[in-house]
Amino acid sequence: MKKLNEFPPGLDEEHVQSVIAYYDQQTEEEAVAEAEEALGDESCVLVEVPIELLPTVRELIAKHAAENPLQREQSS
Repeated sequence: MKKLNEFPPGLDEEHVQSVIAYYDQQTEEEAVAEAEEALGDESCVLVEVPIELLPTVRELIAKHAAENPLQREQSS
């Protein structure tokens, strides 16, 4: 029996397919511009994290986002 994909809360097949389509249709120049814009966001920082710690870091980010729902919207 084939196992069905399970999506995190707030995501469904339609949303996932729209994200895939967005990145599949993006030109290299658009991808570079998007990455440069993200790097210019002073509310975030890129950090190298050991792979074994990534699940814990993701949990902390999710907890922070849940406790501060407007913060991400305001920085966009």
